[in-house]
Amino acid sequence: MLPWLLEARRKFHAECLAGPITETKGIPSIADVSNRPSREIATALVAKIGATKSRAEKPAGQTSGAMFETAIQNFIASCFHELLHLRPGTFAVEKGQAISRFDQYGHLDELRSLALKNKELRTLIGTDYLIKPDIVVLRQPEPDANINRDQLIVDDTVARLSALRAANGARATLHASISCKLTIRSDRVQNTRSEALNLVRNRKGRLPHIVAVTAEPAPSRIAAIALGTGDMDCVYHFALPELVETLFEQDRETLELVETMIEGQRLRDISDLPLDLVI
Repeated sequence: MLPWLLEARRKFHAECLAGPITETKGIPSIADVSNRPSREIATALVAKIGATKSRAEKPAGQTSGAMFETAIQNFIASCFHELLHLRPGTFAVEKGQAISRFDQYGHLDELRSLALKNKELRTLIGTDYLIKPDIVVLRQPEPDANINRDQLIVDDTVARLSALRAANGARATLHASISCKLTIRSDRVQNTRSEALNLVRNRKGRLPHIVAVTAEPAPSRIAAIALGTGDMDCVYHFALPELVETLFEQDRETLELVETMIEGQRLRDISDLPLDLVI
């Protein structure tokens, strides 16, 4: 009997190969066609997880990126459903939600309203804090009936400010922010880091998990987003064991870079992500 998470990982890969990752003239869409190592790594990597659809032309970046987000959303949602015994609560996995709807960042709506009324203030603070993560994991506040299920824990006299209590009028809590990068362009790396730092700096309350998921085949480009600390928890590759195996066969030098990221706890496999989000 195979582990449930292994089957979920295979379904995730199948969804990726049915949509966001295609093949044109024998080259997977995640490869940089102008870069020979990227083409070779991507071709061998994709071959290890399954067959792709062949297309005459590579799909538009926005289209494939959106499909990659959906595949990740489906994978995380199905995993959370199976892990509720480890992390009880009412969780949801959604796309396109502004962070200002969540408890830790609700004050940003007030800041935005003030900025719209004051040109000088708008110029001073900008709009960089208005973030919509690719995917969010949110936790809904709990009714007192759930909190008091086994015994009377709260009533109107205590814990009147906690964001966990629906009775306090609390918003949902942002549990995790997931940035999805099908591939990594060097000129877009800073955007991911800036969004992560804004989540860190602008919160009032607990810091959500801040992670990135990518299918990028080139180790140097993965390193551009994975190395360093202080902004993101970790970067997750959609097929890390297969990438390691491919590099062992093709390029031992870049394998060392990947091993450095793994040993430094900066790079993990997509299958690690659901368990890490439960923490």
